[in-house]
Amino acid sequence: MTMKIFNSYTNALETFVPRHPGVVSMYVCGPTVYNYIHIGNARPVVIFDTVRRYFTAKGNRVQFVSNFTDVDDKIIAKAKEQGKDEATVSQFYIDAFLHDVEALGSSVDYIQPRVTRYADKIIDYIADLVKTGDAYEIDGDVYFRVSKSADYGRLSNRKLDDLISGARVEVNEKKESPLDFTLWKKTAEGLRWDSPFSVGRPGWHTECVAMIDDIFGEEIDIHGGGMDLMFPHHENEIAQACAHDHHRVARYWMHNGRLDIGGEKMSKSLGNDIKVKDLEGDLRGFRLYLLATHYRAPLSFSLENLESYQKDWSRDEKTVQTLFRTLDRNRTLTVHAVLSDPEIAATLTQFDEAMENDFNTPNALTAFNALLKIINNLLRRPSEPTVMNQALEAARYMLGILGLEPVLKPLDDEDRALFVSWEDARKTKDFAAADRFRAELVRRDLI
Repeated sequence: MTMKIFNSYTNALETFVPRHPGVVSMYVCGPTVYNYIHIGNARPVVIFDTVRRYFTAKGNRVQFVSNFTDVDDKIIAKAKEQGKDEATVSQFYIDAFLHDVEALGSSVDYIQPRVTRYADKIIDYIADLVKTGDAYEIDGDVYFRVSKSADYGRLSNRKLDDLISGARVEVNEKKESPLDFTLWKKTAEGLRWDSPFSVGRPGWHTECVAMIDDIFGEEIDIHGGGMDLMFPHHENEIAQACAHDHHRVARYWMHNGRLDIGGEKMSKSLGNDIKVKDLEGDLRGFRLYLLATHYRAPLSFSLENLESYQKDWSRDEKTVQTLFRTLDRNRTLTVHAVLSDPEIAATLTQFDEAMENDFNTPNALTAFNALLKIINNLLRRPSEPTVMNQALEAARYMLGILGLEPVLKPLDDEDRALFVSWEDARKTKDFAAADRFRAELVRRDLI
């Protein structure tokens, strides 16, 4: 199979070839830490964690980086509101973010650069751009000269003339062009650093690209983020990298579609956001909800749909748990099963083909559902434990990649004895005893 990724930069499905065989470098834009994340922010967390999991499952070493923007006007405002310093506010919301990430079934084991720890590197990066004439300083502020970026607008499919005349462009008479964006901001408020330009802090668009340059030292394989970051943030990253490093930051740009609520954009500023921390029930059901739609497609959220997916996940997990406990109860559970059954192998092939085709998780879930049918058939009739172990191995492989690991707790001797008592009572038609044993198995969450 050949991995295909839709590259936002070329607007085409392309064969994925990493810069270094067996190694995949990835960078995903992280949060500005002034509040809890909402469920729209959770979509790239889940999507790119799943991408990482698939590459890892296929034997690659994944260098995964996602940043924290811990210097921002919104953080200053939050600090004033709470009567705290910016560092305390940022750390609180970093901890809250990582807690939510884990609750979503995503890994927190990755490189987590912060702007406050990279200020010197960012200043050096900006100074380099000033030296080459790609940026200029006016009254302590530094701006990037977009006119020197020949391909500006290619990622977002925008033309310079349209951008200049558009209402989106910030009006600032100090700038040479209305399109020029801020690299350094002179300020007397909030966290700030000495620099060759002024006492101030970095502009948002420079943070990520300077971190990527320092951490990786070369063009990376994949840069990811939400569709809303394509312009101007990612466009501006590319412009700076082309000037500073003569590459476009990443070979492949991946953007996930927006998650809306009630047909409207979800936004903290609009006040229509739902925080991840406020979601009720098993968040693996929410993760399943996100993965059931292709990552590039828009997704409209509703609590009714979430409840449906949570029920689906509960049922799916119960099926895999029943298979595991049946094998464990009979002491026929194996550590690693060789996958030779043709039906099971076919679902694995279908799963991998879906993931290789631009991480098509809806089709991957279709393959998993086909495997569940096989498992249910195996549980309805006496079967060879060899095939049942293969089905369990396949389920764990698929769910491990999707970040939907079921809770599979080995039985102890008391649990096994309870199952034996229940089965014996049913065989002898002692229904009162069978009901008591079954109630105890339910209480222990074993059936």
